[in-house]
Amino acid sequence: MGHHILVVEDEPDISALLAYHLTRASHRVRTVAGGLEALSAIQSHRPALVILDLMLPELPGLEFLSRLRADPELHDLPVLILTAREEERERVEGLRAGADDYVTKPFSPEELVLRVEAILRRVPSEGDPPSGTGRKLLRDGAVLMDLGAAQVEVAGTPVQLTPTEFRLLRVLMERRGRVQSRVQLLDSVWDEAEEVTPRTVDMHIQRLRGKLGMAAQGIETVRGFGYRWRSDFEG
Repeated sequence: MGHHILVVEDEPDISALLAYHLTRASHRVRTVAGGLEALSAIQSHRPALVILDLMLPELPGLEFLSRLRADPELHDLPVLILTAREEERERVEGLRAGADDYVTKPFSPEELVLRVEAILRRVPSEGDPPSGTGRKLLRDGAVLMDLGAAQVEVAGTPVQLTPTEFRLLRVLMERRGRVQSRVQLLDSVWDEAEEVTPRTVDMHIQRLRGKLGMAAQGIETVRGFGYRWRSDFEG
């Protein structure tokens, strides 16, 4: 069963192109042309993922994304950004604001669908049965990950992570003490998103550290190699 995807794009031709290819991939698509309309659409029916253009009328894409991430009910809603190829600054700002991935314009519809499905593999489809009543926990120092519920606590305080941040932390903690190169993290966290750059990993690590607070010291930068969760970390 496919997912419900909200496309926020004010160019009708691009919006129709996205809807066509996503529908062919068995997803259910709703399109809106502006940020305020998108907020209303999310309140009436929460999607599994939002595809967000940055250049929007009324409410710019980055402000829209900031509102989502500040909302306790919507902070974990996956967002894929569409942005102009020449505007690297926008891509960086989008990742800092909480985007899970980005696709540059002009784009390949087939690549975009692959990026969408890579993100959606981290969230359950509507109607999926529960994975079971047993809790699958991953703990290290003050950090506790409930893998089944996709929740994280640091010293007993809930931490709001996006799906990509959650998966990145899980990979690092499961491979405690082992250096993970940026390429390894791209393969493990972003799946088939071949055009995602190593800088994307750095931006997500930066965001993750900011959210972990006192536990951020668990993520060690190994210069020239990548990152690892410290084997001697006790939180």
